[in-house]
Amino acid sequence: MKRPVYLYNSMTRKKEEFKTHEPMKCGMYTCGPTVYHFAHIGNLRTYIMEDVLEKFLRFYGYDVKRVMNITDVGHLSSDADEGEDKMVKGAKREHKTVLEIAKYYTDAFMSDCAKLNIKTPDVVEPATNLIPEYIEMVSTLLEKGYAYFADGNVYFDTSKLEKYYVFNDFEEEDLQVGVREGVTEDSSKRNKTDFVLWFTKSKFEDQALKWDSPWGVGYPGWHIECSCISIKHLGEYCDLHCGGIDNAFPHHTNEIAQSESYLGHEWCNQWFHVHHLNDETGKMSKSKGEFLTVSLLEQKGYNPIVYRFFCLQSHYRKSLTFSYEGLDNAKVAYDKLISKIAALKNDGEVDMAVADEQTEKFCNALSGDLNTSMAVTALYDVLKLKANDATKLYLIDKFDYVLSLNLLSEAKKLNDSKPEEKDVNADVPAEIMEMVMARVEAKKAKDFALADSLRDRVKEAGYTIKDTAKGPEVIKD
Repeated sequence: MKRPVYLYNSMTRKKEEFKTHEPMKCGMYTCGPTVYHFAHIGNLRTYIMEDVLEKFLRFYGYDVKRVMNITDVGHLSSDADEGEDKMVKGAKREHKTVLEIAKYYTDAFMSDCAKLNIKTPDVVEPATNLIPEYIEMVSTLLEKGYAYFADGNVYFDTSKLEKYYVFNDFEEEDLQVGVREGVTEDSSKRNKTDFVLWFTKSKFEDQALKWDSPWGVGYPGWHIECSCISIKHLGEYCDLHCGGIDNAFPHHTNEIAQSESYLGHEWCNQWFHVHHLNDETGKMSKSKGEFLTVSLLEQKGYNPIVYRFFCLQSHYRKSLTFSYEGLDNAKVAYDKLISKIAALKNDGEVDMAVADEQTEKFCNALSGDLNTSMAVTALYDVLKLKANDATKLYLIDKFDYVLSLNLLSEAKKLNDSKPEEKDVNADVPAEIMEMVMARVEAKKAKDFALADSLRDRVKEAGYTIKDTAKGPEVIKD
């Protein structure tokens, strides 16, 4: 019997047995990118770890349906519902339309994911596709008394909730408005933690994408997008919600507030947050230092899979510091790993008893809060087994479904790149080679008298035998 999967739940702040609304079926939601610029490798660390989690759950027998949004409207530059829409900002920067920007950077994000072996989710939904759903949810929240209309916008009223700060123990007064410095409080809000469900032109006259609504021409707030996309594709219950730790507040906090108020019951059981990738100066961002993208790593000569390998050697709940020295070390380790795999020969039968035992060790590493570094160790342990190569190759292929490091394909590529060894004895007459090989067998049988006799006969025929590590080489005198 398989042991249960345990994951750290950000809401309860402890490891818990992973339980789904329907046994062995998992509705998984992952917050997607805001497509106004390239994703940096810190963003992509989150998607790598979510990818491993999804693949492991499938490997373990779960029927997973994974949904991801594409934010192409409504994400402002401040978490306090202030500042410019990031999509408009990107369009101005590049003198393109918002839709052109959205398509270009969505394609770039998907390309980066493909290079990192991040599986495309079952559903990828742009936020602009669900305007009627947002209007319906906002209308219901107004009817239930969880929202109010003020100065042209619709706000969620956090004072109606028994508990708003679900991911921490902070008191209300401990949190700054908008969680960013230099942000002016919105005077239209009744409470400083209230957030916008629907913006109208009263707030942004020049917004590029606008739709008719009962409250005026406008567009949805960022937070409501994920709630509606999840509910549309996963139903009233989400089993597993993932994202970067920076989304826990306010984005995921607000998702929970509006979703549960709208549905009238608890919405999501398990919250999975990946911690930051830092550079040596602190948290990685698009606004400081070298903008680290997958394309930049490629330009510097790195295989993107080496970055995935780098990420897997650290736990997702620990901040990881990126440096080129660290990436170089990962490259050396990865190349050595591929060389070891390339040396294996697919001969013999798979020992299923050994394979089952090693698979259990691999699963135990990942079922204990997705310990990817231990899973990589389990992979190395396979190479040390006192088992035939067929069993090792079987396990490597099996584990790589989850790790997705291109282990066998890179090993094949390495072998294919090696020059074919020329048969140095190709031009030696067959009767001479028969004596040469008979001499080899005589030496194995320790019949040295016969071996010497055969060597002399070859010599008399005009050839000299040179013994090498690769076997006898026959040289014409």
